[in-house]
Amino acid sequence: MAVARGAGEARVNAAPGNPLRRLVAFGQSAWLDYIRRGMIESGELARLIREDGISGVTSNPAIFEKAIVEHRDYDAAIADAVHRGLEAQAICEELVLEDVGRAAELLRPVHERSRGGDGFVSIEVVPHIAHDTRRTVDEAQRLWGVLARANILIKVPATRAGLPAIRRLIAMGVNVNVTLLFSVARYREVAEAYLAGLEERARAGAPLEGVASVASFFLSRIDTLVDKRLDALGSTAARRLRGQAAIASARLAFQDYKELIASPRWRALAAQGARPQRLLWASTSTKDPTYGDVKYVEALIGPGTVNTLPPETLAAYRDHGDPAVRVEDDLDAARALSARLAAFGIEPEAMGDELERQGVQKFIEPYDKLLADIERRRRAR
Repeated sequence: MAVARGAGEARVNAAPGNPLRRLVAFGQSAWLDYIRRGMIESGELARLIREDGISGVTSNPAIFEKAIVEHRDYDAAIADAVHRGLEAQAICEELVLEDVGRAAELLRPVHERSRGGDGFVSIEVVPHIAHDTRRTVDEAQRLWGVLARANILIKVPATRAGLPAIRRLIAMGVNVNVTLLFSVARYREVAEAYLAGLEERARAGAPLEGVASVASFFLSRIDTLVDKRLDALGSTAARRLRGQAAIASARLAFQDYKELIASPRWRALAAQGARPQRLLWASTSTKDPTYGDVKYVEALIGPGTVNTLPPETLAAYRDHGDPAVRVEDDLDAARALSARLAAFGIEPEAMGDELERQGVQKFIEPYDKLLADIERRRRAR
């Protein structure tokens, strides 16, 4: 598999036009990190696919909580579900499955044109089971069966319990979006789980073609936590390192990805039809107002990758993005950053563990809030 062209070559060959559509020339897919029924029914999602080249959609409990609680798009569907006697959790799942299924149908032509390489819609397992391997496998398998579409990705968090679940699901032929990745070390474990799952599937005589996975590396949350620790130190030397940790980690993860797909182990799987597990850059909205609004898009453009953008970041990149392959820029600085942070008592892997705990909780809270809102509406009828 060809992985990268030089950044200079990419800049020379860049085509004019919509920056979002130009990303594909550098091997990167742009996915929308948002979903709402009104976008589907109004034709807005279809327009984003057609005009901006959006080739995937990601969702999570926070996205659905915002969509369902803050908009009236779902009132009729909730009223109908209440009339049919459904409880709050069943209503929630019905709403989510409907939106994900409809988005997947809109993206089916993309999936078919790319021969299964793109055009995916992601749906998350219930966040309360992030630390339960067996329940995660059962829930992911159930969602996969209910949606019954080849262009669905089931989101499984990259917790300790999630790793064996990922391996098992891949062995079963379930497409997996590995979410809540915050460190290079954990990415290596995720990549190992993917390979081991494919090998287990191959030993069972099952086909590897059609099995898809992405590894979602969360970016802005890394900088938010590391920057907070640097600011607390109060020194000029510490503050000079602000805003570097996320991009450096992602660039190092991409180097691991390149090494993996060049290995004899991977080549043996690829010869049987396996697809690489693509790196996906998530949490790409800029949290610090002193940073550029496309910071986490511009710095990480590269072949074989995905960038999933919330609506505001997508609009900003459409307006003033400047695509070029940059995922391999400043690698020496990226490699040196870990030691520089450690000198200030900041260990990236320890930060990753803390961010993982926070990440799970940040999905549990909106999920519970959504259920409470649906229950309130159910009781009011």
